[in-house]
Amino acid sequence: MSQTASLPRAAAQHEAAARARAEAPELSIIIPTYKESGNVALVVQRLEATLEGLNWEAIFVDDDSPDGTASSVKTIAASDTRVRCLRRVIRRGLAGACIEGMLASSAPYVAVMDADLQHDERLLPKMLAILKQGQSDMVVGSRYVAGGSAEGLSKTRGAMSRVATSIAHRWTTVRLTDPMSGFFMMRRDKFDPLAASLSTQGFKILLDIVITANGKLRIVEEPYVFGTRQHGQSKLDAQVGLDFLGFLLTKLTGGAVTPRFFSFALVGTIGLGVHLIALRAGLIGLALPFVYAQILATMVAMTGNFFLNNQLTYRDKRLTGWSAGRGLLSFYAVSAVGALTNVGAASWLYAYEPVWWLAGIAGALVGAVWNYALSNVLVWRVK
Repeated sequence: MSQTASLPRAAAQHEAAARARAEAPELSIIIPTYKESGNVALVVQRLEATLEGLNWEAIFVDDDSPDGTASSVKTIAASDTRVRCLRRVIRRGLAGACIEGMLASSAPYVAVMDADLQHDERLLPKMLAILKQGQSDMVVGSRYVAGGSAEGLSKTRGAMSRVATSIAHRWTTVRLTDPMSGFFMMRRDKFDPLAASLSTQGFKILLDIVITANGKLRIVEEPYVFGTRQHGQSKLDAQVGLDFLGFLLTKLTGGAVTPRFFSFALVGTIGLGVHLIALRAGLIGLALPFVYAQILATMVAMTGNFFLNNQLTYRDKRLTGWSAGRGLLSFYAVSAVGALTNVGAASWLYAYEPVWWLAGIAGALVGAVWNYALSNVLVWRVK
């Protein structure tokens, strides 16, 4: 082929590359979903209306919803290249979904918002304009600054939000008016270096980012009115509160205590109370000899611990059907070995330092760590 003939082709390729660069998204909106099929189309319609004239994309990160949320997204994506679907299997959790979605973006700016239509997408253009001015690294949508409102929150969720905000202010150096907000936008080059240090468990990805940044982010808060959910149900429950406390302990201890271990230990504490109640019932109600009452109480407590852990601590790995039965037997075995470890550690320490309460606490901690480690590997198979 002659050099003359290759010139038009080179020019066409250059033009195509320039057009592709011009059409590359400037903003990625990360939308974590679980059972939100009824809201997907509405979210896209609202984004299309409010972001007209901008190059944007919506990345829906779905935790394998049983209601076909991923299919709803893919149906739209088939005719709209601005819409993408990341379907996660096995993995669960809002924080992890947000992290994966943000890492999947190549846009210079990334936003996070919920799919329940309670975050006001009309704030997105203003957030983007503020970041593009270069004076801020993150813009947070706040319900509690002047002009904002949390009117869409139920009384229960409102109370949970206020308590969590108060705890965050007391236990951390974060001074945002709404650290529990799930609606924010930031420069992606500021997010990428933080990603490896973020927790994939829990719901409060914003608070994690700000704590991990350790004061190095320039943050602006903008008011918005928290709306009312249109379809589906809220995912917030008691477990979210446990995840939040576990997350704070993780940050305060430099990762020594994980949210999952915190939940496991809390279930163990509840199990101790169950054990004492069952022991009392065996002794008084059933008139059993102490040895038999103790065996009964131990089995009741271990069984209760397994099902509570399966429901709360390992809900992302929840065992069902025959798997739950096999898991229960494995948990019995792990707990039995853990009890021996508890006694052995306590006895060893007491021989060197005969302080009964110190030896007892040390033994309980060793047993708890043992049970947690083996339960992760053998019962719920956490990688």
